[in-house]
Amino acid sequence: MKRRSLIQSAIGTAAVAGAANLAAAPVRPAIFELRRYQLRNGDDNQSQRLTDFLSKIALPAATRAGVGPIGVFGSVIAENTPFVITVASHTSLAALEASQDKLAADKEYRSAREIFFATPHLAYTRVETRLLRAFPGMPSMEIPSTEGRQSPRIFELRTYESNNSITLARKIRMFEEGEIAIFRRTGLLPVFFGETIVGPNMPNLTYLLAFDDISTRDKNWGAFVRDPAWEKLRTQPGYADAEIVSNISNSILRPLPFSQIR
Repeated sequence: MKRRSLIQSAIGTAAVAGAANLAAAPVRPAIFELRRYQLRNGDDNQSQRLTDFLSKIALPAATRAGVGPIGVFGSVIAENTPFVITVASHTSLAALEASQDKLAADKEYRSAREIFFATPHLAYTRVETRLLRAFPGMPSMEIPSTEGRQSPRIFELRTYESNNSITLARKIRMFEEGEIAIFRRTGLLPVFFGETIVGPNMPNLTYLLAFDDISTRDKNWGAFVRDPAWEKLRTQPGYADAEIVSNISNSILRPLPFSQIR
């Protein structure tokens, strides 16, 4: 083989190997920024003023800053209502920080935000922020298709607290080794799963599920708890709820009209 052919062959082999390594590289888990805006019912109409600000100012600015997808939800069945929850996806912590810098430099956003907060009425009672890291087995959001739908879905946000990081890691492993697959098979449509890395009541994990409606939600959860694979998984040593979960909280949510997750 001539020297030129050897070189070309070596380059081709290296290119194929490089492409294979690139294809095999794992997807880096996303960072989810989850905010809960606690509201109150009253003459100051916090709910309407906040949703107007989010739809017209905050969400477009965040999109310009490279954030997304972004879901915005109101409460349907939950404790301590009313509230609005937003969940925004970032490719990394560095990307989250970069988006904050872009927002700080966005004159249109800064000006509108100053006007919003300058009103004599409180914009909301308080806001709580959590950062979550996506599970390795589901490293990014999965946005449900809206094709052919005449009405928005409902969503269920669930948080599982654990006694310590060891038991939380066991619960995450349980999800990744079989529970998420059972979810999918029984009609529990996952949008994201994330471990809280900054926030209250740690250690904990949070996930979001989508359903066509309340009756479908009840039907599919019933199918899940009766599934033979779930019965087998939950009885494995170390996987009983009493061993790995100290508290469960959940909220039924509805996407607001401008939410990118519907």
